[in-house]
Amino acid sequence: MKKTFAAHVFNALVVVVILFQIALAFGVPWGELTWGGKFPGVLPAHMRGVCILSALLLTAFALVVSVRAGLLLPSWQQTSKKLIWFVIAYGALGVIVNAFTPIYWERVIWLPIALALFACSLIVTKN
Repeated sequence: MKKTFAAHVFNALVVVVILFQIALAFGVPWGELTWGGKFPGVLPAHMRGVCILSALLLTAFALVVSVRAGLLLPSWQQTSKKLIWFVIAYGALGVIVNAFTPIYWERVIWLPIALALFACSLIVTKN
């Protein structure tokens, strides 16, 4: 039950982040809320491409978490035992980066989300 709840929370938060990434990719001027505020306003084309890649990576992470929690594709359980560590490593990096960003709004918005994603990914590792 705990793993299932953690996976659902993870997936809900990932959807929020994916929607943010897609909005950035389509030119919504929220650049100051990401990448340390290096690109205020609309992101340059190359960074918008990075947003699409990020959205795809987050989708893959949601799949891994869902498999690990037993929500999808039971035949992938063994594979998910290894792949979940990439999700955890990415989550840990997200916590560190968002904790030390000089941008106030990144810390306020993304640090709690990064912490929750990291915690949820740790919870689903339990057998």
